[in-house]
Amino acid sequence: MPGAKAELCVIVGSGCAGLTAAVYAARGRLNPLVIEGMEPGGQLALTSVVENFPGFPEGIGGYDLVDSIRRQAERFGARYRSSVVSRIELDRRPFVLHLEDEEETIEAHCVILASGARARTLGLPGEKELWGKGLSACATCDGAFFRDQRVIVVGGGDSAMEDAIYLTKFASEVHVVHRRDRLRASRIMQDRALGNERIHFHWNRVPTALLTDAEGKVRGLRLQGTDGGVEEELTSDGIFYAIGHEPNTDMLGDALPKDALGYLTAHGVVSKIPGVFIAGDVADHHYQQAITAAGTGCAAAMEAEDWLQAQGLLQV
Repeated sequence: MPGAKAELCVIVGSGCAGLTAAVYAARGRLNPLVIEGMEPGGQLALTSVVENFPGFPEGIGGYDLVDSIRRQAERFGARYRSSVVSRIELDRRPFVLHLEDEEETIEAHCVILASGARARTLGLPGEKELWGKGLSACATCDGAFFRDQRVIVVGGGDSAMEDAIYLTKFASEVHVVHRRDRLRASRIMQDRALGNERIHFHWNRVPTALLTDAEGKVRGLRLQGTDGGVEEELTSDGIFYAIGHEPNTDMLGDALPKDALGYLTAHGVVSKIPGVFIAGDVADHHYQQAITAAGTGCAAAMEAEDWLQAQGLLQV
């Protein structure tokens, strides 16, 4: 809003990285404002149960975990705005954030980018409703819930083979659906997957529909041959999309460097622009875990506090 006092710290994104940054920033008296984004809580909020976040021996619901961190940050003074950032001007001081749903801008001395990445989907009807009900894009998050069951992995790259191999620890059968007649994965990953007797391949097939049971849960996929052949049904208890992720960086244009996949690159959590810090999956296409996102959120907030103090914007 023109003329309004600039915020000390604005955090873009409300997943595990953004909310952890909010906890540390709020305790550091940065009075952070969190712009929650398109999916408040990020992908973690869509995960049914999280069993690999330290401190929860019985597991915890993904939504419950992010909501707990949200309330923890709020307790120390973090504020939240239900909106989406459409554009950020990083070539002026203070920085200017444009909100997508309103004709409004927010000025900020410091910005923590924790906008995350979104799993690519197939665009099939019912995906949103089935997410967390047998449909997932995170084998390490949800694989253990399919012990002794049949699952499907959609994809043919390294991520898909890694997921398929990982799922054999739990599932009785893993079926890989790929639209080509050969894998795109690296040779070593191909050899491991093709040599695993519990992994079955369905070549030259594309999913055309998600199949559900009477309770509204996943029961399989309808497939069609890439040559337009007759459709067939492949039953399963769970479906894992492994067709990649897309980092949420459109708002930045070319203001910050990105790698070949579009993820932000930085020296740790420090970007090339002083006062701009990076946390979570928006810069991480390898681990993409809640705990690693939380760690970078912590680091980004601590770096932000130090930077603001050095600029004389935050009194000790």
